[in-house]
Amino acid sequence: MGAIHLDNVRKSFGIVTVIEGIDLKIADGEFVVFVGPSGCGKSTLLRLIAGLEEIDEGKISIDGERVDMKEPADRHIAMVFQSYALYPHMSVRKNIGFGLRISGFPKAEINAKIEEAARLLELTPLLERRPRDLSGGQRQRVAIGRAIVRSPSAFLFDEPLSNLDAALRVQMRMEIINLHADLKRTMIYVTHDQVEAMTMADRIVVLNGGRVEQFDTPVELYDHPANLFVAGFIGSPKMNFLEVTHAEENRLHLEGGLQITLPDRSPAECARTRILGIRPEHFLHQGSGGLWDGKVTVTEQLGSDAYLHVAVAGLGQQLVVRGVGERAFGRGSVISLTPQTGNCHLFDAEGATIRNVQLAGAA
Repeated sequence: MGAIHLDNVRKSFGIVTVIEGIDLKIADGEFVVFVGPSGCGKSTLLRLIAGLEEIDEGKISIDGERVDMKEPADRHIAMVFQSYALYPHMSVRKNIGFGLRISGFPKAEINAKIEEAARLLELTPLLERRPRDLSGGQRQRVAIGRAIVRSPSAFLFDEPLSNLDAALRVQMRMEIINLHADLKRTMIYVTHDQVEAMTMADRIVVLNGGRVEQFDTPVELYDHPANLFVAGFIGSPKMNFLEVTHAEENRLHLEGGLQITLPDRSPAECARTRILGIRPEHFLHQGSGGLWDGKVTVTEQLGSDAYLHVAVAGLGQQLVVRGVGERAFGRGSVISLTPQTGNCHLFDAEGATIRNVQLAGAA
């Protein structure tokens, strides 16, 4: 009903190429998130699918039917924008049903669709209110309701929660996840927030400079990033990257005289390694007796977790270390770190992952 395929889709604005030959296959009923830094092309890609921008090359198909030559209204999709774009003089009921009215649907059918959308979105008590009498989250639900009543094959969301405060964003995230489970329709969601991407998606498209760096499940992206960009973008705080000066057998030498032995890596893999990646949670930390010694310069205390910024002698950067429920170390504390070697990521001179690492049970 809502399978979406992109075949070598390209888009330029003048001499600037913003989408570079993207191929994607999104399954019917899948929740896919486009994520990446500002300017990576994620909103443009969504607008190309919606028909709000014309592609320069390639094909876009929905359920096997080519749609890139069709008008947006003929693609059987609904788009929810960052701006609610509600009519201020209309009630919630009239806002939700406006598109159906101008399309000539019978009044009884319009009312039935409005009532069902309001039930799904818990808007029934608010149907006679106007947008000025609603909170930001309620207004966004009205905008989603306006999309639901069209019974589209797919929903496209363009950063719909960015105008909401942090607590409301969390609430609306859960509501959209539940809505997807109820409707079982294809949803494509654009965000710059990797937390939204990780918590909402069945699969994530990581975009960079108009290219797809990796398209996979949230766990696979986190555990097995394809390259340095994905490894650094997915995960908060980001992965620590350490420059490798040279290797001897399965021992890596780092700047400042630091060394690490990787018993589960071959000499050939180590010889190709130029960057060693270690996530903050993959350090064992204690007062002494670890592999590398340093001093805590900043403690970000979050209660359940603490993020320790550690200056290691000779290293030209600080390491970020995650401690679960950590209370013992504060600014100025001496700390000893031991990387969990089985969880280390290796990258070659081009930034590609040398080998995807199984992240289970290593110490």
